Amino acid sequence: MTTIGIIGAGHIGGQIARKAVELGYDVVISNSRGPETLADLVAELGPRARAATPAEAAAAGDFAVVAVPLRSLPDVPVEPLAGKIVLDTNNYYWERDGHIPALDAGEATTSGLLQEHLPQSKVAKAFNHIMSSQITTDGTPAGTPNRRALATASDFPEAAELVARLYDEFGFDTVNMGPVSESWRAERDRPAYVIRQNAAELTENLAKASRTI
Repeated sequence: MTTIGIIGAGHIGGQIARKAVELGYDVVISNSRGPETLADLVAELGPRARAATPAEAAAAGDFAVVAVPLRSLPDVPVEPLAGKIVLDTNNYYWERDGHIPALDAGEATTSGLLQEHLPQSKVAKAFNHIMSSQITTDGTPAGTPNRRALATASDFPEAAELVARLYDEFGFDTVNMGPVSESWRAERDRPAYVIRQNAAELTENLAKASRTI
C-alpha cells in the first residue's frame, strides 16, 4: 500500500488526506505546530492516518504533498524528500506571503521555487487551482461526460504521470502544461484558476493565460 506524506494540514492538505484514505492510501500528515495539534483530524481520518513532524512525514511517504503557505517554503525538509516525487499545491498570495520580486516579474513560478529548494526531488504542480472543498466532492468516474480536469506540470515525466494517476483516482481528468516553467498558467487570477472546467476548456484557458497579472 502506498503512503502519502503530507506537509501542511490546512484546507488543501486536509482534503487530500480525506480523499486519499477513502481510496485506501496510508497518510502521514504534519503541520508546523506539532503532531499533537492534529489529534482531531487523525481521529476523523481513521486508522490509515497518523500525525508526525514534517521531516517524519517526508521520510514516511512514498511520495509527498507540500501544502504549506509559500512563505513557509524554506521550512520544507529537504533531505527526507531526496529522490521522491513531491506534489506542489501552492499559490502565491503576496498579501499573505509578502512580495517575491521574481514572481511579481513573471521570472519564476511557485513550483519552480520549490524545485530549487528540493534539488534532489521531482516536483510536480497539483491541486492548486481547485477550491479545497471540491477535492472531495467534484470527482467523477473516468469517462463521465464533461468530467472536471485539473492541470499539472513537471520537469520529470514520471512525476507528471503520478499526478495524472492520482487525479484519475480522485475523479479528475488531467491536462499536462509541460515543464515547471509553464506552471504559472494555472496560478492565481488566471483564466484556469478555481473554476470548473473539462479538459478541453482547461486547455483553452491555460493557453489564454498572461504571464504577469
